[in-house]
Amino acid sequence: MTAAASPRPQTPRAMVQVDKLWSVFGEGDNAFAVHQDLDLTVYQGDMLSIVGGSGTGKTVLLRQILGLLQPGRGTVTTLGRPAAELCTEGAAARVGMLFQHGALYSAFNVLENIGFALRELGTLPAAMVDEAAMVKLRMVGLKPEHATRMPADLSGGMVKRVALARALIMDPPLLLLDEPTAGLDPTSSDEFCALLRELRAELGLTVVMVTHDLDTLFALSSRVAVLAEKRVLVTGTPQEVAQFPHPFITTFFQGERGRRAMAPAPQGGH
Repeated sequence: MTAAASPRPQTPRAMVQVDKLWSVFGEGDNAFAVHQDLDLTVYQGDMLSIVGGSGTGKTVLLRQILGLLQPGRGTVTTLGRPAAELCTEGAAARVGMLFQHGALYSAFNVLENIGFALRELGTLPAAMVDEAAMVKLRMVGLKPEHATRMPADLSGGMVKRVALARALIMDPPLLLLDEPTAGLDPTSSDEFCALLRELRAELGLTVVMVTHDLDTLFALSSRVAVLAEKRVLVTGTPQEVAQFPHPFITTFFQGERGRRAMAPAPQGGH
């Protein structure tokens, strides 16, 4: 009697696949490439952070994944289809985007901002759109009384939460975050990171995040991708990437802020 063969481990689904990407700006003699032959795979369930120095095209890469920019060369596949198709047929609803400064519509109140994309589809009655928006409002830790506030009346942390609720209104499987904790004080930043961890676990999200904040990176990331020399130089866990021999990585991870972020949490007393 032979033992049954153990099942092969399944390779996680690729939610984003970037192959030999060139991001080119300008024309003719004035053309320049921000990315050259850049490769990156984001797997289902990843919380992938993208880091790099100024001018390395971190936000440009997010915009490529979202289909807002077209590759000069190479391919970008998002959720199994060319990223450019996300801008058609309502497919953009499958990817949530949290912009660095929230990008709320100043003329709309909180509930109207959250429900904007759902309302634009025109397939649901207004009452159902408001109900769905209220669910998302509560999901990000806001209260019903916040629904009628205007963006100008919100704190920085509340703006981030409203923008996150808006990004989640269509229940997307993929969430893109551009500097999610920028401008927040340490307490608000910690609270927002905790919220993102909870929502990722609760909703089964795959997350791609651009950040320069080491505390945010270590609090959230399952993997890190470093942009340098116009490509993804290395990917791995934060601890693995921190050991990679490269001047930017050494400066970024091994400086005082990096050492502090990587330090083990102090043990509680007895």
